[in-house]
Amino acid sequence: MAQASTSTSATTPATAAATQLITPELRRWIIAQAEAGCLPEDVVAAMVSSGWHEDVALEAMEQTLRGHLASLRTAVPPPSGVPEPALDDGAPFLVAEGHTVEVAIAMKLPRVVVFHGLLSDTECEQLMEEARPRLSRSETVDTATGGNEVNAARTSDGMFFERGETPLIQRIEQRIAALVNWPVDHGEGLQILRYRPGAQYLPHHDYFDPAQPGTPAIVERGGQRVGTLVMYLNTPERGGATVFPDVGLEVAAQRGSAVFFSYDRPHPVTKTLHGGAPVLAGEKWVATKWLRQRVFV
Repeated sequence: MAQASTSTSATTPATAAATQLITPELRRWIIAQAEAGCLPEDVVAAMVSSGWHEDVALEAMEQTLRGHLASLRTAVPPPSGVPEPALDDGAPFLVAEGHTVEVAIAMKLPRVVVFHGLLSDTECEQLMEEARPRLSRSETVDTATGGNEVNAARTSDGMFFERGETPLIQRIEQRIAALVNWPVDHGEGLQILRYRPGAQYLPHHDYFDPAQPGTPAIVERGGQRVGTLVMYLNTPERGGATVFPDVGLEVAAQRGSAVFFSYDRPHPVTKTLHGGAPVLAGEKWVATKWLRQRVFV
């Protein structure tokens, strides 16, 4: 379990509440730990070891989980259309833009499909080389504000390609669109991430939380996210699997393979909580494509 971080420290119990704020980032971290199956006492202990006063940690835990449970009791939103590979006949292979892709695993709930051979070794190398000079500390979308932020839960370096930026990007985007039956212009730009030893991405959902104030501004650009495709550009020496805690699934990172999952509504009922396990040796490079409901601009 990752440790919580704090930018301030209380000097005495009496001033702890005044100097240590329960931020939206902390609430998201607590929820992620709870959804990953961590015990409340372990989460509080992690906060205390990171410098939080115990009284503040307990209050943050109680407030956050009470609010989270209340949100889960609200009506589940109706489903929307999602990207979907043509797997009705149980075919072990799909052909997308002339490229043959093996179907290794297919699950219904969550909707997860693991593909082998989606990218060639040459394409993986080219993506890494084109991305390397532009890497910087990865950011996540902040649904509280609608902007981006560096998040302690994500310890990687990354960059975005513009949609259709290069012939290589165009070819891969067209292949993805054909594979999951979703228009190219309904996708965000391809993101490249590099995880060094020890780097990880704690369990999270890719959809934008409708309860957050910044979400309406985010979805104006193309609607909700409804699908994710994570492509592995190399094979780490150890670690780095993509994990789905709700269903106990771990997908090993293997060069050229990919894991696709869709979520037909922005709600935990989709069971698409997922994360990137820590890289234990070597590096992990991935290319991620997020798919939207409408044209993404």
